[in-house]
Amino acid sequence: MIRLLYFASLREALGCDGEDYPLETPVSLAELRVQLASRDQPWCDALAPEQPLLAAINQQVVSAEARIHPGDEVAFFPPVTGG
Repeated sequence: MIRLLYFASLREALGCDGEDYPLETPVSLAELRVQLASRDQPWCDALAPEQPLLAAINQQVVSAEARIHPGDEVAFFPPVTGG
């Protein structure tokens, strides 16, 4: 099991701020995004691999190749813009 957290516009698009997600074996962040995007249209729109999202595993920002293990916390959030 892993804990997923969704922030900002993702939280609004998905209608939740987090969930427990069953994970028995390690996967890459990219693989997890594909799994989540396959749920239905809002998930596909928000988490598709071509969407520019940032992610953190256990509060460390990571790349798409990072490995997620059972017990990890994974947070997704849109890139920060400024001006």
